[in-house]
Amino acid sequence: MPENREHSAFDALVATADAPVYVVTLADGAQRAGCLVGFASQVGIEPPRFLICLSETNHTYRVAAGVRYCAVHLLDAGDRALAELFGGRTGDEVDKFARCAWDPGPHGVPVLRDAVAWFCGRILGRHDFGDHLGLLLAPEDGDAPESAPPTLRLHHVLRLEPGHPA
Repeated sequence: MPENREHSAFDALVATADAPVYVVTLADGAQRAGCLVGFASQVGIEPPRFLICLSETNHTYRVAAGVRYCAVHLLDAGDRALAELFGGRTGDEVDKFARCAWDPGPHGVPVLRDAVAWFCGRILGRHDFGDHLGLLLAPEDGDAPESAPPTLRLHHVLRLEPGHPA
């Protein structure tokens, strides 16, 4: 099978799956950072584990080098403004946290007030995935409603112009 056909089949499969997207936030004491993440998944049940992947081109990746904890947020399907802020702007140029409502959460990690649900996790490991860095998390704290509204998914942000190339 030609390479471009393999990629188009893979891209179509991923688009059809329409995975949720997340906003990841973190802080190293001196600065806060956050970005929209499309590569993330639960990877363990007992003990619970979650994997997020940060693009090596963005500001959040650089701040993540010095942190031990981060928060993962689910957004409401209609919350395009937060998605655009964290996915379409770069922390190299703007303070995203000056433009949204948030509170200091566990370990000083920013928690977005408008998130549908969130958890804070301890970073257990870092893994090089080529153009992305994977952070393996052990969830420790969080908040989620009994019944959540539909959440932001890949199809909601496909046309979003990223703050940095992926």
